[in-house]
Amino acid sequence: MMFLHSPGTGHRHGRDRRAAVVPAPDGRARFTGEAAPTAAVVGGGIAGLAAATLLAERGVRVTLHESEPSLGGRLSGLPTQLADGTTVTMSRGFHAFFRQYYNLRGLLRRVDPGLDSLIRLPDYPLRHSSGLHDSFARVPRTPPLSAMGFVALSPTFGLRDLARMNPRAALPLLDVRVPEVYERLDSISAHDFLARIRFPEAAHHLAFEVFSRSFFADPRELSAAELVLMFHIYFLGSSEGLLFDVPDEPFPTALWDPLHRYLEGHGTDVRTRTPVRQVRPRPDGGLDLTTDDRTTRYDALVLALDSGGLRRVVAASPELGDSDWRAGIDRLRTAPPFLVSRLWLDRPVAYDRPGFLGTSGYGPLDNVSVLDRWEGEAARWARRTRGSVVELHAYAVAPDADRGAVQAEVLRQLHRIYPETLSARIVDERHEWRADCPMFPVGGYRDRPGVRTPDPAVTVAGDMVRTGLPVALMERAATSGFLAANALLERWGVRGQTLWTVPRAGRSAVLRRLAALGDG
Repeated sequence: MMFLHSPGTGHRHGRDRRAAVVPAPDGRARFTGEAAPTAAVVGGGIAGLAAATLLAERGVRVTLHESEPSLGGRLSGLPTQLADGTTVTMSRGFHAFFRQYYNLRGLLRRVDPGLDSLIRLPDYPLRHSSGLHDSFARVPRTPPLSAMGFVALSPTFGLRDLARMNPRAALPLLDVRVPEVYERLDSISAHDFLARIRFPEAAHHLAFEVFSRSFFADPRELSAAELVLMFHIYFLGSSEGLLFDVPDEPFPTALWDPLHRYLEGHGTDVRTRTPVRQVRPRPDGGLDLTTDDRTTRYDALVLALDSGGLRRVVAASPELGDSDWRAGIDRLRTAPPFLVSRLWLDRPVAYDRPGFLGTSGYGPLDNVSVLDRWEGEAARWARRTRGSVVELHAYAVAPDADRGAVQAEVLRQLHRIYPETLSARIVDERHEWRADCPMFPVGGYRDRPGVRTPDPAVTVAGDMVRTGLPVALMERAATSGFLAANALLERWGVRGQTLWTVPRAGRSAVLRRLAALGDG
């Protein structure tokens, strides 16, 4: 489709030539006139925005409900005033827009056809407290050269380490398929899978632990299937590699405000600060949605909530779905809390510091971003004050941890990594604590909802949803949102949207044959 063509200025041309197409449901082009059905989309994150966008484009009369003051979900942001009087945006933290995120990029192209609001960061550097460093800047992007190149260039892989590895145990990495990867590996943890492979400990920390903690989870708690799927998406399944783009302004300015206007231009009623409390199916096939001030009937519904929000709405809606589906929703887990600390400093960090650095072995600190390296708002503040804007993340924090102590410790670790910050005065700071990310525990795949539900008028979207496709994180959210809209449009005989993913099986025939040896 027109929204999924190659990137514009500043982006590598085209899409992986082996990317897989997911055909759209066929039908008439769109609804016209007052006969169009009504649909409620509950949740204004990426999944809800994708669903609302496609439905509105096809002429459905859409109402988008979001409980927070702004759109974007875990990529939202709100204005705040610093001690020096400057109004800035405090967001939910750094996110990388990888080149494999075809469907998320398709959503963003609605308002930015050339993706000019995204700029490339030159590397994905990783640093361990032992002094080891890894980089992906010079790693080839095309599999299997990508994995081979990383091993050859990484100081964490030595010949002795490679000789100790268990190649037979590693064979599932060579031909990852969905949902088969869950059938094979959802019963063990990411930590135990790496131990089974005898993956080098240093490389474990520098590469795979960084990936597992992208799910805001300790590797001992995370399903190995999710980790292996990440390996497929970024290493052996796609030629897009691990390099990524970031928005050149805060999320609301660059992404969500334009998309909000786009939705309203297509007739969508966007209602922020409007949580949905209950859903009740009607005898005529529609649904009643109850908010704090009204109950409204709709013909269809997309539940695009985080795990906790979905549990709450379903628990309050006893007539929704059937007992098995409701029980699975009730068993969904939320990942431990995470921290985003943003510091406005009175002096710059060293000129050669990367815009983003993944860290391991530095206590609770998981990564450091120097926002003024790419974000326009931060760069303007830094130029005016001769300072810098630094963001620190801590994932999977113990729920009973002393939050003040965690904030102090991530700052102390920043001083270890970037010693010049020790003498900097903190002009102002903001600390955002949240616990709304999905948990993908060992054995939890069976409980995760699919896009379709027992009620054909109700679909589910979000980054915890089973799509049957090799997607994860923000891309799973966007993909599931489009799939949820496609399911409703198919029911109404209206054309859906074509989607794309990384290859749906191992990229190399040779590697697929090797992987088959592990089944013997």
